[in-house]
Amino acid sequence: MSAAAPAAAARERLEPLLAGEARSRARLEESWRAGYLDLLDEQPESTGATQNLMLTRFVPTIYERWWRPALGRAFKGFTGPGMAEEVRIARLFLGLTHGDHVLDVACGPGNFTREFAKAVGPEGLAAGIDASPTMLARGAADNARAHAGNVALIRGDASAMPFEAATFDCACCFAALHLFADPFAALDEMRRVLRPSGRIAVMTSVRRQVTVRPMKPVVERLSGMRVFEPDEITGALADRGFAEIRQRVSGLVQFVGARLPAGAE
Repeated sequence: MSAAAPAAAARERLEPLLAGEARSRARLEESWRAGYLDLLDEQPESTGATQNLMLTRFVPTIYERWWRPALGRAFKGFTGPGMAEEVRIARLFLGLTHGDHVLDVACGPGNFTREFAKAVGPEGLAAGIDASPTMLARGAADNARAHAGNVALIRGDASAMPFEAATFDCACCFAALHLFADPFAALDEMRRVLRPSGRIAVMTSVRRQVTVRPMKPVVERLSGMRVFEPDEITGALADRGFAEIRQRVSGLVQFVGARLPAGAE
């Protein structure tokens, strides 16, 4: 399997989940030439320096081993969960089972996406969506090396996702929501694509110390990263109909999980 030839099974499972033009483009081999389904004709507007780094060729090469663990450690603190524990937290919040369709939003090179793929098994699907072509190219190559037959990567916009409504059992967005130009539009989209009883897991920023408040606009402007208030994400999920909301805070990072009711539409 090469980076330019994702598994046929993953493509076949992804196609019915796509809406309108995205489904038509998925049938064209040229849309998959880089090993992922490219649905963006232009790059979405960047929020600043941090997001710009994700578009470089350098960061994807060090992301999984060095960049993401080091950055996470800086914000979570030395006693906070490591990368393996992050995966465990995500899987716990998502409650993944064999055959599930799981969506990894802002998947980067797909390190979490591949872990989810193992949990949902060969009959399931792990779909990762990201806007960075360099991240996705690295992910496609890693998928080929790992023979990840139930993983599909998509280049798309998290605030206007190319999926039909109620198509996924779970949605995850770890270490990215604070980088989005409109994070609440992304939450709206995750809510839209989830089926009744669908589960969501989010890892993002959180403001802890009162002394940080005056510096918050400065930090956000310089870094391009939003700093959420302690109840901002939990409140946003409640407003969107989620229940069983759980929050775990570590340093300047929060992990939030929730579930839609069985009768949610």
